[in-house]
Amino acid sequence: MTNKIWGGRFKSQTDPRAAEFNSSLPFDHVLYRYDIMGSKVHAAMLAKQGLLEKDEADAIVVALAEIEDEIDRGLHEFKDEYEDIHMLIEQILVKKIGNPGKKLHTGRSRNDQVALDLRLYARDMSVKILELLGELCDTFATLSKKHQNDIMPGYTHLQQAQPITLGEYFGAYLCMIQRDMSRMEDWRKRMNFSPLGAGALAGSSLPLDRKFTAQELGFSDVIKNTVDAVSDRDYLMELCGVISIIMVHLSRLSEDLIIWATQEVSFITLDDAFATGSSLMPNKKNPDVLELIRGKSGRVFGHLMSSLTIMKALPLAYNKDMQEGSECLFGVVNTVLSCLTVMIPFVNSIVFNTERMKTIASSGYLNATRILEELVLKGVPFRDAHHRVGSYIAEAMEKGCTLEDIVRLHEYTQSQ
Repeated sequence: MTNKIWGGRFKSQTDPRAAEFNSSLPFDHVLYRYDIMGSKVHAAMLAKQGLLEKDEADAIVVALAEIEDEIDRGLHEFKDEYEDIHMLIEQILVKKIGNPGKKLHTGRSRNDQVALDLRLYARDMSVKILELLGELCDTFATLSKKHQNDIMPGYTHLQQAQPITLGEYFGAYLCMIQRDMSRMEDWRKRMNFSPLGAGALAGSSLPLDRKFTAQELGFSDVIKNTVDAVSDRDYLMELCGVISIIMVHLSRLSEDLIIWATQEVSFITLDDAFATGSSLMPNKKNPDVLELIRGKSGRVFGHLMSSLTIMKALPLAYNKDMQEGSECLFGVVNTVLSCLTVMIPFVNSIVFNTERMKTIASSGYLNATRILEELVLKGVPFRDAHHRVGSYIAEAMEKGCTLEDIVRLHEYTQSQ
């Protein structure tokens, strides 16, 4: 006889190998707070609708609070026999209060239960991500203002292009992170709908109040189509996409700073607190933090591709494949939180060698475009001006002098 909650029609125990393979507890245990949050509201709704006695619902809520505290303190072992966090909590609840605990799952399936937990988790984590993005914006805004007059070379194709300021450089990253925040806020509006009450896929014949639970849990409304409610993972894929773009921006910044920290460029000096050394070469000071952020972006992109691939061929409604998508969600969230948490103090610790930047910006003929445009303002056709300044540069390179020297030479010659 099977000991599974769902095992009424099964005559034998689950093979331990199948149980281990099927279990999601090794990763979905992080949802326990959200599972308990949803269960408390579900119990209150059942009592409101007369499907539970009030004292039964009260006992469930008290016991769930105790279970949350016990899990916080590490008093419960996550064993494969419980299959997932939902079954673990339910079985602990039944052991605590008996029959009232067995009534909690009334009108609910693990399909809408996990869909709810994942939305609550994702929504909560998005707040933490937004807070860190806001801190990073503040950092970039401060640096942009502080260095608004510090000249540096701007690059295209990794070649010196035109002079810009270090303030403009950080202003560009400020714009990127502000867009990231906008995307996250926009995502929150689309995902903030409750699947609870959708059951396995077709809802319930019981008199559930889905709007009550949605309101109590802070959702804008319910997902009206119950098949969609349990089978939708658009919000998960989209969040992976939003976080992937954030990681693109962090990786691009890391790449620049890694280059800037080289002895050949020497635009920045790394703080000892955010650098590492070599086990062999005493002279080394390595930008490992930046390299790890750059590398972890690949992990996030992989999770995005995994989430898309998992969902691309699934028939409606719920399929066990979706369990794999949960790991993608946890992976991208954990990675971006860790990267943002370290990037903010890292950037604040950097010493910018602004005199070095200014010196480099004054070499390499970066003022060529300005001189070209001055000729245009004097009436020289753009293409002729472009060709003329190009020939000036060739002459300056040949003579080993500045572009301004050649311009002055030609102006003097023309005036004679």
